Formats: sequence, structure tokens, C-alpha cells
Amino acid sequence: MTKIFKNMAPYWYMIVAIVLLLIVQAFGDLSLPQYTSDIIDVGIQNKGVEHILPVKMTEDEYEISQLYMTSKEKKIWKDTYEKKGEYYICKVEDEEKLDQLDDTFLTAIFLNHNMSNVKESQFKKMIKNSIASNPAMAPMKDKIDDMSVDEIGKMLNMEFKSFQEEDDNGKKVTYVDVRPMLYQMKQTGMMSAKDIQKSREEIEKKMNDIGESTLFSTGVAYATKCDKAAGVDIDKIQTDYLWKEGGRMLGIAFMILVAAIGVGFLASKVGASIGRDLRGKIYKKVMGFSNAEMNRFSTASLITRSTNDIQQIQMVTAVMLRLLLYAPIIGIGGIIKVYQTGAGMEWIIALAVVVILGFVMLLVSIAMPKFKIMQTLVDGLNLVSREILTGLSVIRAFGREKTEEERFDEANKKLTGTQLFTNRIMTFMMPGMMFIMYSVTILITWVSAQKIDAGTLQVGAMTAFITYAMQIVMAFLMMTAMSIMVPRAGVAADRIDEVLKTEASVQDVKKPETLKEHKGVLEFSHVDFKYTGAEHNVLSDIDFKVEPGKITAIIGSTGCGKSTLVNLIPRFYDVTGGQITLDGKDIRRISMEELREEIGFVPQKGVLFSGTIASNLRFGKADATDEDIKEAAQIAQATEFIETKKEKYDSPIAQGGSNVSGGQKQRLAIARAIAKKAKVLVFDDSFSALDMKTDAALRKELNEKVQDASIVIVAQRVSTILHADQILVLDDGKIVGKGTHEELLKNCEVYLQIAKSQLSEKELGLEKLGLAEEKAEKETNKKEIFSTKIDEKENNKLKKKSDDKKLKHKKGGK
Repeated sequence: MTKIFKNMAPYWYMIVAIVLLLIVQAFGDLSLPQYTSDIIDVGIQNKGVEHILPVKMTEDEYEISQLYMTSKEKKIWKDTYEKKGEYYICKVEDEEKLDQLDDTFLTAIFLNHNMSNVKESQFKKMIKNSIASNPAMAPMKDKIDDMSVDEIGKMLNMEFKSFQEEDDNGKKVTYVDVRPMLYQMKQTGMMSAKDIQKSREEIEKKMNDIGESTLFSTGVAYATKCDKAAGVDIDKIQTDYLWKEGGRMLGIAFMILVAAIGVGFLASKVGASIGRDLRGKIYKKVMGFSNAEMNRFSTASLITRSTNDIQQIQMVTAVMLRLLLYAPIIGIGGIIKVYQTGAGMEWIIALAVVVILGFVMLLVSIAMPKFKIMQTLVDGLNLVSREILTGLSVIRAFGREKTEEERFDEANKKLTGTQLFTNRIMTFMMPGMMFIMYSVTILITWVSAQKIDAGTLQVGAMTAFITYAMQIVMAFLMMTAMSIMVPRAGVAADRIDEVLKTEASVQDVKKPETLKEHKGVLEFSHVDFKYTGAEHNVLSDIDFKVEPGKITAIIGSTGCGKSTLVNLIPRFYDVTGGQITLDGKDIRRISMEELREEIGFVPQKGVLFSGTIASNLRFGKADATDEDIKEAAQIAQATEFIETKKEKYDSPIAQGGSNVSGGQKQRLAIARAIAKKAKVLVFDDSFSALDMKTDAALRKELNEKVQDASIVIVAQRVSTILHADQILVLDDGKIVGKGTHEELLKNCEVYLQIAKSQLSEKELGLEKLGLAEEKAEKETNKKEIFSTKIDEKENNKLKKKSDDKKLKHKKGGK
């Protein structure tokens, strides 16, 4: 993870912008459930009425509503309303102030509303209790149950308002407004302020068992009733409220959309930028690797690391910035909102989080080891695929298709098996999470139902709580989803970091020296070399000098170290003993850029790049003129096939030069080195694919037209190096012969054997050199020595037999 975060550091400003946008998005997401709750509770249940204070009320209602108010409350009540005509209008519009007034008048209005909605049975009970103490009215007590509300009013000389409404069970019930009676009793002195206050205190005790939600709903019902009585259009209030809240929700949804688009854009940009940076770093690092590092990391592995591994990090970065940063924001915000609902069900969320974490940790602990193996298996599959595709013609030629298919299937099955294992484990993730989420929903609904029944919770609040709970669970679900992706990305990051932290064994010195002369004088001074980790030297005490205008050839048996020797010249490896100098400067003290600028190198395997013939010939010198590349092609004997092509030098070259033959590819590689006009030309067995005629013509052109360069030729054919100014004979990493062709024929047995294996004695000119007679004489001497040895053996046998007989004779005599 730390390696992934380290790659994000350069884009901190984008990440800050992402965090800010995520906060905006989370604010919107957390606001919507509250609006939904308000629409259900206020917009639908309360018909859009938000406060318990009526907006408009009649004069009678204004007076009678003060029945259960304290003197302090009455003063505030009078300051809140002003009379306009025959109605009283609420002059407070500030929402915060209205909320305070709701709290102030909640008890008085609740009592007032209850007294205006007394069931007929309760009303008759109240009348019985009130007349029981009056001797004149006592006889009427038993008749009250059979009397109607109007008859009771006539009997008491009072006017009672009765009306019918459906109760909670849907049955029509008669209700009576008893406030006029209480108000009249107060006015006539039948009921004192103390009696009313005592009644209020008794009812307040019972109110403690009633939920605040129910109390507020009762107050809103009172406000709605008053507004209707004063001619206020309640339907319009409800419609306006729904449109207002809906518009706000729409605006918030649009804000969430903009924030989400911004987050997606910035997260993708950061991910893509990190991928670009890593690819650039790996490319630059690999370009600086010597052959030792290339051998350590296989080509297939480097391809996987620079493609698949970087893609993993890029994808995880983009997703992580969108989900992993958002999860804690929405989770913490959801917890705060859940607490603010006051539903008292926080324990359900805590239980769900504990179950989720345990479930995820179980799955990840099982799958994690397989994630670490997966990338290695991708390397293996990549290696097999690459070998099969590049060696397809050889596979077909030897009829190995079925064997290679089995080899591919084996690598493919290993990777597939690992991926199936991890995928099967992770398939339990989503169903498990869904099960937990729906279980949480059921549990919340079950607990909420009891709270709603008790009047301590409203339906909208329950809906909001469920939404917040789901948001919190989803936040943890996001984090668990990342827990699947991050381990694999972590493995990829480690593999990339391994490449980036690998220091090339061949590096420039801190203060490189500059060549003062550019002659091309190359000198090996007692050079030793061994590969990293090897016990013995591959090259030992290599000492020779290459001068401008002269050809130095190197020959020897396969595996004697010829290619290794020439690979030391451009510093593909560094010597482990002695030194190599170019124009008097140790090549390790020269920058590799300047050193390689002086060298034209043709490797054993001719490598061409996709493009045209001209672009390939200009590969070493971009500013080479048309005349330069034509001259180079002529020297390399490439013009004969270039000129036959329709587009000539603009003819396309496929990737790897697959559309030209081996000989043509080799000649173009030679022409590329010549076109560079370097001071040192190195040909590492670069004439092997040429026929004898082309080989001879090329060497002739090379001698005539490239006279100011030092030329080093590694060859297997003696005919290629017959006329070299200096021939080095390598055997087991050591120079066993040095000189011209004629000198080596006389003085170097190894060279003589190589030469005789390829050419006849006449072609080699052994007769002119007197080496044929010398050879015959050596053969005669060998025969004489051999016959002498046989005679000595026979004499020794005869002498031994004679001695044995004498010994037996002596023993017998005794």
C-alpha cells in the first residue's frame, strides 16, 4: 500500500480536489434521506404543515387556545400573533424562531387539541364527574349516558361542538370539543386558574409516557385544523411543500452528479498519470540495464511488469480514490446522522459492522496467499506464450505442436486454477454482504415498528434510519471490495519496485571524462571477466590493440568467449580485471553515451525495427543523408535486393524484420552500423548468413571504403578473416594465438586445426609455407616413436618371462 501511495504523492493537489468533491457528494447523499423522511412525515402525514403554530386562526380560537397556557406563555402568544380583521395572523417567519415556539407551546397546544377532540364516552364521564358535586343536578347523573351531546348542552345551558372522525382502526367515532365549557367555567369562576394548572400538571405526567413524535403530530393536527377553520388552503400548502422539497432533492441530486463526474474524471486522470509515469520509469530503467540485469529479469517478466502489473496499479488507484476515500467519509457521516435521528438503534449498526469485518477478514485470509502467486503464474504464461509465438516455425518443423500445446495448457491451467480459487472464494462476498444488509433492514424495521407503535418514532424517521444504515454498510462494502483488489495491486507494486530499485551493474562515473581525440584506437590491457555469481573467469589476460584502418579478427571454437569479449567494448558488461581504453581513455571513465557514439555494433542476431528500410539504416544516425544510407547499403551488399523492391528505401519493414530473409536482415544490420560512420566497427559473427560470394564482396568494399575506422570482426569462417591485419585465436577464454593468417598457420596449432577443418591444404597454401612436409615429417616421427614403444614393450615382456623362469628354478633347487 505504501508503494501505491508513494506513486500518488506527485498528484496531491488532484487528490485534495477529489477529497473536497467527495465531501460534497457525501453531504448530498446524507441529506437526501432526511428530505425523504420530511416528505413522508411532513409532506404526506402532516399535509405540508411544519410547525404546531397555526398560520391563521379565528378570534374565538385565538382566545380559547390560551386555556392551558401559563401567564408567560400567554405573553409570548400575544407577541407572536397580530390581528388583521377578524383573524389573527402569525407574524413570525424565521424557521429557527418557529422551532423555539414549537417547543414553548407544545404542552399547551397538545392539551388544547385533546380537549377539542374528546370522545363522546369520555365527554359523558366528565359531565358525570362535574355534576356529581351539585345536589340540584345529581339526579340527572344516571340519565347522561342516554342523552345526546346536544341534549346535554341544553341541560347545562352550553353549546358543545360535536363531529365525527375515523379512529386508528377506521371506525367512525363522535368527538366533542369541551373547551367552550371549560372556558365558560373559568370565566364564571366555577374553575380557577389553579384548577387548570393542576389539570395541566396531571396531564404532563402522562405525557412523559407519550413519545415526542406523537406530541408533535398532535400539535401539527391542531395547527391544520385551525388553518382550515380560518380559510387557509391546506392542499396548496401541501403541494407547495412537496414541490419545494422535491426541488431541493433534485438540486442536491444534480450537485451529487457533478461531484461524482468530477471525482471520476480526476481519479481516472491520477490513475492514468501514475500508469504513464511507471511505464516511463520502467522503460528508462530497463534501457539502462546491462546484460547482467536482463538475464536476472526475464524478458517475459519485464513485459508483464510493464503492462499487466502497471495496469493493476492504475486501475486500483482510480477505484481507490473513488471508493476507498469515499467510504470513511460516508461511513462517519452516516454514523453522525444515525445518532441525530435519536432512534436509539445504533447498536444494530455496530453489530452489522462487526459481522461484516469478521466475514471479510475470513475471506481475505483464505484468498490472500493465492493473490501473491497469481502474478508469478502470469509471468510463466507470458513466457510460454512468447516462446511459442516466436518459435512457431521451429515448432512446426519438428512437429512439436501437440507438445507445446500441452506445455501451454499446463501453464494456463495453473493460472486458471489459482484465479478460479480466488474468484470462488470472493463469490461469497456479495451474497454474504446482501444477506447482512437485508438482515439489518429487517431488524431495523422490526425494532422501529415497536417504537412507532409507542409513539417515539415516526415512519419517515424509520425510512431515513434504514437509508443511513445501508449507507454505512455500503461504506464497509466498498472497503471490502478494495480489500480484494489492493492485495493483488500490492504484489504488482512490489514487482515494479523491484525493477526500479535494481541498480544497473554498468553505470557512468559521477564525473565522466571526455575524449580529446577521436581516432578509434582500442586497446585491451590484461583484461579478465567473469559473470556475476560465477566461480571462474570467462576471459583471462586478454591483451591486444586495435588501430584505425586495420582489421582485427577473432576466431575460436564455440563457447570460447568471442561474443563476451566484444560485448565488453560497448560496456554491455564491465571488465572484472585489467582495462579497456579508447583513444587512451579507460572506457569506464567515459560516459556510455559518448562511448557508444564512437562504436558501430552489429550483433550476432540481426535485429530490425518496424518502419522502413531507410528508418532502420538511420537508426544510429538520424541525420544521415540519402547518399550516406545508399553508400552504406552498397558496402553491405544490400542494394541488390533493395533496388528490386517497388518502394526501394521506403519499403516497409515488419516487426523484428520478419518480412526479409536472414541474409537480408544481416546485411541491413551491417549497413546500419556503417551508416553511423563510427570510429570503431564491431561485427559479432555478422557474416554467418552470407554466402561466400557476398561475404567476399562485402569485405572488399569494407576494406576500400571504410579505411579510417578500427574494425573488429568475430567470425567462424576462416575465409572471412584470411586477410585481416591481426587475428586473435581464443581457446577457453584465453588468447592462444595472435598474428596474421600465415603466422598463425605456422605458430598456432588451434588455428591450424580450425583452418584445416574448413579449407583444403591447397586453399590454405600449406605447401607454399612448407607446412605439408613438416606435417609429413611429424607423422613419420610419430610412427617411429610408436614402433619403438611397441618394441620396448615386447622386450620387457620377454625379459619378465626369463626372470620368472630363473626364480622358479631357484625355488625348486632349494
